[in-house]
Amino acid sequence: MSSKRYAQVDKEYCVSCGTCTKACPLQAISVPDGISAVVELARCIGCGLCARECPASVIKVVTADV
Repeated sequence: MSSKRYAQVDKEYCVSCGTCTKACPLQAISVPDGISAVVELARCIGCGLCARECPASVIKVVTADV
């Protein structure tokens, strides 16, 4: 079994500013509904750039077994 790092958004507190979408080098984050950011797990590499840039501090990088 291997582990994968990826970004996780706390949708309850996301302010939908789009800063994370601009920070992501792989365009793995979008705000499709205008309410909260969504991470496309297959594209996310867990680099943490989105979490560092999020003004609301609602994104964290987590590790999960896959």
